[in-house]
Amino acid sequence: MQQYYNKNYRFNTKTAMSTKQKRFFLTEDEIPTQWYNIQADMVNKPLPILHPGTKQPMKAEDLYPIFAKELCHQELDQEHAWIDIPEEIRDKYKFYRSTPLVRAYGLEEALGTPAHIYFKNESVSPVGSHKLNSALAQAYYCKQDGLTNITTETGAGQWGAAMSYAAKIFGLELAVYQVKISYEQKPYRRSIMQTYGAQVTPSPSMSTRAGKDVLTKEPNNQGSLGTAISEALELAMNTPNCKYVLGSVLNHVALHQTIIGLEAEKQMEKAGEYPDIVIACFGGGSNFGGCAFPFMRHNILDGKKTRFIAAEPASCPKLTRGVFQYDFGDLSGLTPLLPMYTLGHDFMPANIHAGGLRYHGAGMIISQLMRDKMMEAVDIQQLETFEAATLFAKAEGIIPAPESSHAIAAAIREANKCKETGEEKVILFNLSGHGLIDMSAYDQYFSGSLTNYEVTDEEVQKNVAKLEQIIK
Repeated sequence: MQQYYNKNYRFNTKTAMSTKQKRFFLTEDEIPTQWYNIQADMVNKPLPILHPGTKQPMKAEDLYPIFAKELCHQELDQEHAWIDIPEEIRDKYKFYRSTPLVRAYGLEEALGTPAHIYFKNESVSPVGSHKLNSALAQAYYCKQDGLTNITTETGAGQWGAAMSYAAKIFGLELAVYQVKISYEQKPYRRSIMQTYGAQVTPSPSMSTRAGKDVLTKEPNNQGSLGTAISEALELAMNTPNCKYVLGSVLNHVALHQTIIGLEAEKQMEKAGEYPDIVIACFGGGSNFGGCAFPFMRHNILDGKKTRFIAAEPASCPKLTRGVFQYDFGDLSGLTPLLPMYTLGHDFMPANIHAGGLRYHGAGMIISQLMRDKMMEAVDIQQLETFEAATLFAKAEGIIPAPESSHAIAAAIREANKCKETGEEKVILFNLSGHGLIDMSAYDQYFSGSLTNYEVTDEEVQKNVAKLEQIIK
């Protein structure tokens, strides 16, 4: 394994903290009142969502059977760059926002890098991750539609926990399908969801046709986000006064998450710096887009040259090794067809602990930005992410989630490049969640039982070859 830091370093608190400010916050009046919709400013807009039967572009009204109405309009809005945040959602945001922007002096010292490293700490939300930013918004819009029930899926459980809390706040009943391997690996995330009042079912299950089909073919199947989405969608479509909510991938989810980057933009100004590099982990794209899009608008509109790096697992490398094609967002083909970088909707990722990143496809906006070379991606092995996570914990005192550790590993790579070249670059990454409920994964890492997983070219080609070639 690559040794990219001095394991014998000693953190000098006097040097790192002397007279320098470490954390930057916003006042209540400075918290953004609008979300940023990058679709309006993109030179090349995302390709349209297609009806799976007719292959014709879908209108917002065509999505009403699945999502709350306002979310359908946000999903397809390519005209308005700024979307007002309803006052009731802003009131809920004020419970925990702004989240701190932190100068990582300890990490800088551990690496011996001239780079200035900052992280946006989304782990301080009530549920421990960034997911609440969109969960509150989606629960609010579902309540505005007069719904009583909602369904969703979750991998590692961050989204399920956030949606469970948001549903309770707005008086909605929630059913969660959690990917079975994460359901078993992370029992306390299940407990959190149940504490908030959600019904949690391991996926694949025998409660839906989609789940039964998977288990009939493979009784010991450990699940995927694609399967869990199929089950949640099926239940929503067969339950009165019920809609489906999603924690990543879709445009409206990334829209709500831009509260992260919009705050960070103001906080970086208070720090007197601007990022040369923005990094976030990547599963479907919500936390990456949320952190990156507000800064990316300055590349598009103002000629800035910031680099944007999505850090994904080597075991699920849709951006680095997938193909750009129309594909379903779920295993059973219940969703519309989305233009995305994909490994194929029936791709079954390895059982890594970063359960929130085990998804076969990338969001439409990010896929188009990748095509246009507005951003880049790296894939990172599981052991490297845990090595980065333990260094970060020792240097900064925060134990990160396995998902967020991909962003930390990518930031360390870039900081070490600065060490080699002597460049004093400013690096910003999104710490999307803490890992205090992921300690069993850390136990496996420390015992040496954690392993790397990598997809072969043959596996990738086998899956993508099944896709209908709609994009020639």
